[in-house]
Amino acid sequence: MQPDGQPKRGVVAVVSRGECLLVIRRSQMVVAPGAYCFPGGGIHEGESESAAVVREMCEELNVEVKPRYCLWRSTTSWSVELAWWFVELAADAVLQPNEDEVEQVLWMKPNELRTLANLLESNHHFLDAWERAEFVLPWG
Repeated sequence: MQPDGQPKRGVVAVVSRGECLLVIRRSQMVVAPGAYCFPGGGIHEGESESAAVVREMCEELNVEVKPRYCLWRSTTSWSVELAWWFVELAADAVLQPNEDEVEQVLWMKPNELRTLANLLESNHHFLDAWERAEFVLPWG
């Protein structure tokens, strides 16, 4: 909960390229240092989910994206409400990680993500929901 009693909210960017998904390894200077996850972060007060996902992708990877739609929603074990947004990235986009936030950028197939020892729990839940066909990933 935030000081005003509202639940903390965040967005997650789901970006596909071929059969792979965009994954980052978090820098040593942020919460959960060195963990692997999809890009994303907190939603600022008064900010829409789509605006937040655009801002987070710009802050973390210095890239513009087009938010398309919310794929799925979840709540973490620490009570953060997450909105998982499918976003489009231009085919020729160059990802430039902000070293304060991102240590590494990877493109991985969903089954490969499962092999990452330090994949955030919420990302496992996302993959579980996808495998249960709670939503469809738009491969592109």
